[in-house]
Amino acid sequence: MIQNKDRYQQDPLPVRLGNLASNLERIASVSKNPDNWKIVEFIMEESKFFIEWNIEEANLDQLIFLAQIQRQLAFWQSICQQIFTNEIECSTIQDYTQRWSKELLVKAGLV
Repeated sequence: MIQNKDRYQQDPLPVRLGNLASNLERIASVSKNPDNWKIVEFIMEESKFFIEWNIEEANLDQLIFLAQIQRQLAFWQSICQQIFTNEIECSTIQDYTQRWSKELLVKAGLV
């Protein structure tokens, strides 16, 4: 994981936040199929690392937003298999992650 961190942190913060936004979009997309819960769980874990690796350079507004995302991802990840037995819960994940992705792009100055 250290190699991934080093490679990830070579890009400027806006690019890294854009990568995190892409991961959030992937969660939304992949979660449309309940059989993909393990994949979603993995992407959530990876996204939590991405958030951690941005803390040192993010501004206060970005930090607050990233902390909210990380907390929610950690909760969903802890009950991921259960969530994917409920269509409404899956839809909630899709809605939130798509919205976060768009907002993150704005906060990164990419939109």
